[in-house]
Amino acid sequence: MRALATDTLKALAEPLADEAVAAALRGRGIEPAVALRTGDTVAAERARQERRLPFALVTTPESLSLMLSRADATERLRHVEVVVVDEWHELLGNKRGVQVQLALARLRRFNPDLSCWGLSATLGNLDEALAVLVGPRGAGRIVHGRVPKTLVVDTLLPAEVGRFPWGGHLGMAMLAPVIAELDAAASALVFTNTRSQSELWYQALLDARPDWAGQVAVHHGSLDREVRGWVEQALKDGRLKAVVCTSSLDLGVDFAPVERVLQIGSAKGVARLLQRAGRSGHSPGRPSRITLVPTMALEIIEGAACADAAASGRIEPRRPPDRPLDVLVQHLVTVALGGGFEADALRDEVRTTASYRDLSDAEFDWALDFVTRGGPALTAYRDYRRVVRGDDGRYCVPDRGIARRHRQSIGTIVADAAIRVAFQRGGNLGTVEEGFIGRLRPGDTFLFAGRVLELVRVHELTAYVKRATRKQGAVPRWAGGRMPLSSELAAAVLARLADADTGRYDGAAMAAVRPLLDLQRRWSRIPTAGRLLVETLRSREGHHCFCYPFEGRLVHTGLASVIAWRLARGAPATFSVAVNDYGFELLSAEPVDWKRLDDPALWSSEGLVDDVIASLNASELARRRFREIARVSGLVFQGGPGAPRSNRQLQASAGLFYEVFRKHDPGNGLLSQADREVLAQELELDRIGAALDRVEQRPLERVAIERPTPFAFALLIERMREQVSTEKLADRIERMVRDLERAAGR
Repeated sequence: MRALATDTLKALAEPLADEAVAAALRGRGIEPAVALRTGDTVAAERARQERRLPFALVTTPESLSLMLSRADATERLRHVEVVVVDEWHELLGNKRGVQVQLALARLRRFNPDLSCWGLSATLGNLDEALAVLVGPRGAGRIVHGRVPKTLVVDTLLPAEVGRFPWGGHLGMAMLAPVIAELDAAASALVFTNTRSQSELWYQALLDARPDWAGQVAVHHGSLDREVRGWVEQALKDGRLKAVVCTSSLDLGVDFAPVERVLQIGSAKGVARLLQRAGRSGHSPGRPSRITLVPTMALEIIEGAACADAAASGRIEPRRPPDRPLDVLVQHLVTVALGGGFEADALRDEVRTTASYRDLSDAEFDWALDFVTRGGPALTAYRDYRRVVRGDDGRYCVPDRGIARRHRQSIGTIVADAAIRVAFQRGGNLGTVEEGFIGRLRPGDTFLFAGRVLELVRVHELTAYVKRATRKQGAVPRWAGGRMPLSSELAAAVLARLADADTGRYDGAAMAAVRPLLDLQRRWSRIPTAGRLLVETLRSREGHHCFCYPFEGRLVHTGLASVIAWRLARGAPATFSVAVNDYGFELLSAEPVDWKRLDDPALWSSEGLVDDVIASLNASELARRRFREIARVSGLVFQGGPGAPRSNRQLQASAGLFYEVFRKHDPGNGLLSQADREVLAQELELDRIGAALDRVEQRPLERVAIERPTPFAFALLIERMREQVSTEKLADRIERMVRDLERAAGR
């Protein structure tokens, strides 16, 4: 977002520099100045803006909320006439978007004639996106751009696909073709889905082409701001041949020199594919081209399906969060700082937003009670009486310490548990997860920021490193790296598989995977939307069940746990579970009567919530989720500038609150919010229920197989990854593939 803000500032400054435009504005008494306000803005610039706001201000949701927390916010912001929310899809479906909704409602109270625009190129639910932007009581219209834009989606096919795929089996086998594509382009972006993957590919490119040193860079959100800024500017200036990046460069930043975009692995969603494709040919009339680089054979099918969905405009919707009370609690304190509020008036104002249109009086009253006295459990503690009602009936924040801490904590971005990485002699490199550094000892090496580093020591949340002499190192793992397959892309994949089931293999991509799918059909069936394929197998490991709903790995995690729970409830059994985006595996050491899978009650959505909670230890997931909620709502303080609290301290504090509320304040709204968010976001309860409903409507086809099919093989390897080392796994996979290929014949 900060990179986009900087880019937008430059784009606005160009027309304002035109003499005719400047003269016209000055004729209206307006000085044609544009400025930037983000967390990176230096103190001198912020002070200049405090004295006088510019004609146009480019800012972020957090900085806007900070402006609303000023005592003179009404006077300073009541003259705002237009708000433009760029990349609205990036905000719509999360709490930052809720923060924007509340800020817009506040600005509309200052100026009822406020005009608001939202910009996005990748939204599947435009009508809902419009309604959320203008509020349920507003009116608006959708304006479609008519500039013709050509999108080219192709796939870089491997020389040999193989008939038994597993996650990453193509991987670096695609390095040579990728280098050939980059060699032919003046400038390119190479997108990966994880930060770990970006580090690996960057190092692999340099190892293969050392002459590209200085022309290839890596960019992801854990790198230091100065490092990211240098890469972005060098890319705009045309000084870089390629940048290996993650979603940190997804947004609509204008990198005009970029000719090509390569996507390592499946994009996992149509909107993400379009967003990344748009980084090339980023000007009217120029085509945007994205080349998919599969890391496993089944991703070749995903690539063809993604191109189908993009061509037909089947883009994923973004749904706004429903009544997040932690954001409401934060907003109450913000508005209390920004001149104060009357309870009834603010309740009505909050309800003009889409996320809080169904907010009940009881929920608002709970939030108000929570900020005024901390609720029943925290009444005795002065620090949690953040807002006070004055004699005039207005609520405000009289304590300067509370005001300062709140302003330092405004925002809804909850960072992963992270630790700073820096050279011994100075120079920040970025951050990695505490858990990763915690497993290293001094002298161990790891790959980060495109360098092999040696850990020297860890002191006060900083890992001090030096350049390593060894070439090999561990690769950091960041949370949230695995993106699940979207429903829209899953439907497109099933449509391609249905064509293959009838013998249609349109295009080079589908022709490449034909041997794999032909073998799948010969040994079993091809999964399609018209049936739920279940394969059963007996091996030396035990009794396997492979099921292919094609709902994405998050849904399959919940679905597998629920089915295993229901099977074990009828006849005691213990199951191991493995999942990928296409299906799940249940493995039992003891015999299982898989005919019980034919019982419709096993796949019913009735009683789903209770079964999900029982089968997935949802209380522990809620405890983890509560940490984020506690930070957004201001229950735990992250520390001031130069004195941050460690994530371990924050976790301990949040855990203590969680236990206290469970015991002494079970009606606490933040507890119920944690439960709701776990079910909706981490476990995707709605998608699990929809998946079960779809299963009930299509026949279940159970096939007893003699050996793992291509689809089953991918699930087997997912489970084995957790059990054996990488070296042993590679040897074992090689033996398994050799045996299966021998059984498959020509």
